[in-house]
Amino acid sequence: MTTPRRWRMATLPLLAATAVCLPGMARAQVSLATVVDLAQKNSTGVRAAFADVNKASAVLSETKDAVIPSVNLNTGIPVFPEVGFTGQPPSIWSGTVQSLVYSVPQKKYIDAASKGLLAAKTRLKDAQEQVALDASTAYIELDTVNRELDIAQHQEQDAARLVDIEQQRAEAGVDPLTELLNAKLTAAEMKLKRIHLETRAENLAKQLSALTGLPRGSILIDHASIPEIPQLTGDAPRRNVQSVKAADLIAQSKALQAKGDNESNYLPELRFFVQYNRNTTILNDVNNFFKNPLPANNFASGISVQIPLIDMGRRARARESAADALRSRVEAEQAEKQNDLAITDLDGSIRELAAQAEIAALKQQISSEQLRTVLTELKSGNGSEAGPGSQPQLSPKTEQLARIDVSQKRQDSMDAGFDLAKARLNLLRSLGHMQDWLDELKGK
Repeated sequence: MTTPRRWRMATLPLLAATAVCLPGMARAQVSLATVVDLAQKNSTGVRAAFADVNKASAVLSETKDAVIPSVNLNTGIPVFPEVGFTGQPPSIWSGTVQSLVYSVPQKKYIDAASKGLLAAKTRLKDAQEQVALDASTAYIELDTVNRELDIAQHQEQDAARLVDIEQQRAEAGVDPLTELLNAKLTAAEMKLKRIHLETRAENLAKQLSALTGLPRGSILIDHASIPEIPQLTGDAPRRNVQSVKAADLIAQSKALQAKGDNESNYLPELRFFVQYNRNTTILNDVNNFFKNPLPANNFASGISVQIPLIDMGRRARARESAADALRSRVEAEQAEKQNDLAITDLDGSIRELAAQAEIAALKQQISSEQLRTVLTELKSGNGSEAGPGSQPQLSPKTEQLARIDVSQKRQDSMDAGFDLAKARLNLLRSLGHMQDWLDELKGK
């Protein structure tokens, strides 16, 4: 583990404690890597998956421990005197030791439990990747919205200046009242856009707060902590997609379980046992029913052989296991097909979004050049002489409209860029390359 990584891991608890204890003073920049780490630790889905891993580990231990001798002690003190022959020698305490010696189906159960544990670990990793995707998407979107909000505030100021200009021109009789109303409409639209962005930013802040467990509003976005998203396509080599791999491991586990249940219908099972009884004649007349006095110490050992002949319940359980195995295999195939379809859809969407982002960037450049032209003409004139066919001089109104248009094109370009980034992150997950993104975060 590198030194920066150690420092970041050491500061995570301090950051969380500071944010909780001092919500008014804890507003500071939090990197994307820190947000993802906190989200994974705080996620209920990850904690539930971790509990499933513990359960699967216990199931594996249970199947293996069948060959480990189990020791049990039983004791009982008579309450009332026994009368007559009770069917078994009375004992004050007894001890038994037993274990499985030979069972072919048990090996299948152990293998099934091993596959189940691998499936649980894979689902845990899948849950962690999903949380990382959700946290990264929300973080990047909030960063985009915050930058758009800064633009919207300047845009609203430009719209207010436009209203002032049109107010003066309308009062001077230069422009009709409709131009003033259009300017006020533009200002109202800019205000609505700013409110929409503020609401969107607040919702994203709440989402990040719920993901990380930090107080709402305590996270300031660090734009520099967002690495470049790998630009993969649907033709990129596919690695182990955790959700698909988990479904396949579950299917393998169910198949082994079904095979073990089927074999238990006709294969014998051997068990070793040792038993000791400490008999007693207290509060009973058992010696009246035997030729010799009842011995105090009794010991027995042996190997019991269980041969299944007719057990309809066990056969029904084998059919049930076979049906579960078939269903799990179908679900695994379905998960793989759905992932393939998701890759195809995302690959097509990314091509379209990349084209849209390119168009939005070009429109932004064109709008910026048009603003430069307007500013130049306002400063030096349009270069044409006055006359019936001459081009009219530009007014400050044109400058404000050009500035508003530039701001709009910048926002459109940012929206297109975020949509493209979101699609690329989802493609990373569908291709099994999500770990590459997490490694990029750790390196930041």
